[in-house]
Amino acid sequence: QDMNNLDEGVEFLPAMNSKKMEKRGPKRQVVVTVLIIVFLLVSLTTGLLFWHFKYRNTPVQKVFNGHLRVLNWEFLDAYENSSSPEFSMLAKKVKSTVEEIYKNHADIGPYHKETVITAFSEGSVIAYYWSEFLVPKYREESLDRAMADKQSLVQRWNPRLRNPMLKVESVIAFPVDPSIAHSARDNSCMFSLHAKEGEVTSFTTPGFPNSPYPNNALCYWALRADASSSISLTFKTLELEPCRDDSDYIKVYDSLSPVEPHALVRLCGNYAPSYNLTFLSSQNVMLVTLVTNKEGRFPGFKAEFFQLPKMKACGGTLKGDSGTFTTPYYPAHYPPNMDCVWNIEVPSIKNVKVRFNMFFVLEPGIPVSSCTKDYVQINGTRYCGERSQFVVASTTNKIELWFHSDQSYTDTGFSAEFLSYDSSDPCPGKFTCNTGRCIDRSMRCDGWLDCVDGSDERSCTCTEQQFRCQNGWCKPKFWVCDNVNDCGDNSDELQCSCSAGSFKCDNGKCVPSTQKCDGKDDCEDGSDEGSCNTGQTTVPCKEYTYKCRSGRCISKQNPECDGEQDCEDHSDEDNCSCGLRSYVRKSRIVGGQNSDVGEWPWQVSLHVKGQGHICGASLVSASWLVSAAHCFLPLQGIRYSDPNLWTAYLGLTDQGDRSGPNVQTRKIKRIISHPFFNDYTYDYDIAVLELQSPVTFTAVVQPICLPDATHNFPVGKDLWVTGWGATAEGGTGASILQKAEIRLINQTVCNQLLTDQLTPRMMCVGILTGGVDACQGDSGGPLVSVEPSSRMFLAGVVSWGDGCAQRNKPGVYSRLTSLRDWIQEHTGL
Repeated sequence: QDMNNLDEGVEFLPAMNSKKMEKRGPKRQVVVTVLIIVFLLVSLTTGLLFWHFKYRNTPVQKVFNGHLRVLNWEFLDAYENSSSPEFSMLAKKVKSTVEEIYKNHADIGPYHKETVITAFSEGSVIAYYWSEFLVPKYREESLDRAMADKQSLVQRWNPRLRNPMLKVESVIAFPVDPSIAHSARDNSCMFSLHAKEGEVTSFTTPGFPNSPYPNNALCYWALRADASSSISLTFKTLELEPCRDDSDYIKVYDSLSPVEPHALVRLCGNYAPSYNLTFLSSQNVMLVTLVTNKEGRFPGFKAEFFQLPKMKACGGTLKGDSGTFTTPYYPAHYPPNMDCVWNIEVPSIKNVKVRFNMFFVLEPGIPVSSCTKDYVQINGTRYCGERSQFVVASTTNKIELWFHSDQSYTDTGFSAEFLSYDSSDPCPGKFTCNTGRCIDRSMRCDGWLDCVDGSDERSCTCTEQQFRCQNGWCKPKFWVCDNVNDCGDNSDELQCSCSAGSFKCDNGKCVPSTQKCDGKDDCEDGSDEGSCNTGQTTVPCKEYTYKCRSGRCISKQNPECDGEQDCEDHSDEDNCSCGLRSYVRKSRIVGGQNSDVGEWPWQVSLHVKGQGHICGASLVSASWLVSAAHCFLPLQGIRYSDPNLWTAYLGLTDQGDRSGPNVQTRKIKRIISHPFFNDYTYDYDIAVLELQSPVTFTAVVQPICLPDATHNFPVGKDLWVTGWGATAEGGTGASILQKAEIRLINQTVCNQLLTDQLTPRMMCVGILTGGVDACQGDSGGPLVSVEPSSRMFLAGVVSWGDGCAQRNKPGVYSRLTSLRDWIQEHTGL
């Protein structure tokens, strides 16, 4: 058929060999497979070669810092000056020696790039250096192992090959950050100082105190003393960038090499003037380094140092009925590389115990369960870390105490006393804890764990003022239903929950769950409406909702000054230069209630001429104070409402140092007491005082934040009260500003204990820390709440009982949130 001429062009050729034709298909598959395999092998080889040259063989920069000892060389004063000919001559010899050591080591020599000799010190001569290497990535671990092998490094040196006059030992090197070594080549911020006999030498960061220290800098201060001396270094002022992983920092080394195994301390942020920042060296050299980043502008530091004779021995034999002893140079940081042994012996008819009143033997990163670095050892047991007062007793009249510090990171040590005791009556007139500690008998069965092991609260009979826990412990009744498990078995909170289908308000009231978040204050404290939504959700304005400056209300609870902009006009974050301490590091006081300098910078002491300290107050702005109205009632013919009688002291910690450099004094311009103040019930116990002239804000004078009227301080929240009030009923006031941690109590429970004397303008608290019958607050003084943002708010004012915070008696304070509108009306704040 000739359809579209297609059939005419088709021919079929005969197969010459059908078997050959059948084999061509498989042969072609084999060829293709082989080609694929070859391609994969080439690709794999290429990838391996690429990885080898790109990654495995990529050179890594490594820098090591260390020192070696030249045994047969005498130290010259000229070696302290790196520009002297004598320094250059010896540096050249030591450098060639180090290079010879590296050259003879297969894991080191091929990768060595440069060595620089940085300093010399006595003994006979110690040479400090850093060495730079470029090593393939896959050889990095081998280099690290070789440089860490101190014995191998010394054995590789052959004195017959080069520098036969130098006899070296103790070749030690540690890895360091390469950027630090390279920065060390810049001498613009490198200083060398030598202590003078009988003199104190001061030094500071560049520009201190008039200008901030430089950014992106590495500064070295090499401190030296005479050969037979050691160094005492004290930072008098220290204000660096706040501590972060990448923040500016100071490191102090017990060496002239900045190597971690000889680091004594790392410092950042700022410290109160009373914080102990004194460090001792084990030899006659010390290195201070400052490493800064590219951010921030901060004042820096002022330090001083002097030389003192090296301590040849510590410890010794102590005999008698009692005595005291401390770690070397306490309360300064003890020196590194020390071993002290005290052999203590009391009369043979007695037993001996050691009481540690202060104990700070802490090394960063070392768990207190192991105590592998610095420690105290008694009766085969090691003690380290930070510990509150504790006692270790012996069953005989003798005891041995061993103190050990290694070569890095020191602490302030311990202050201890030894006492003889009769094993049949170890605590005459007192209660004996199972640990051996003696406490007042009044502390037995008072609901507080004064013995570390709780032995003072076992087998107790509870009083009418106490709640009996299911585990047998007795607790003050005002701890019941405060949302805190005080009993340990939660039995004090078991009868406090609401029934199913109900919501428990912060004040303890129960309301139906359907009334939660219905826009009505069914709890009467706003807690059922306080956290229904978060963020910038606009809600109808109620008594319990926060109102922005625009007039709109948001549902978020306590939004003011929390670091988040919740109002659309950002007014919740306005006027927030308050409630923060300048000094973030406080002195470590164990078991005491003394406040540190600048710890409560809003605390004010109000004095009347001829009478001294009378009341406390809180600084809330440069010109206004908040105090208690009852402080200004007429008494014994004196009209205390007259502002001319009063003087305010701000920045004060010690009443005996009112003329100190941190203290500011102001006269009072006017006193405004609440018109509804009731001098019988102490309702509306609030007053504001205007200063004659504004104060200057400093590190120790700062305002505290005033809470919004809607701010919620929940039951069970920990608060702080401060003041110079009487230290015991009828006693005199304290010299040092006192502090006590207290807790907000359930209003209903407290009202029952105080026979319905509370009003909505009052809040009830109970003490958490502090001695029995300790009056640590002042009338008019602050009750402070630390919020989640770390900012502090004035929650209340000391009202009833002049702030006497007794263990089993709640205290009453004026509630700031109920009086906030009145404060704003008269101060504009």
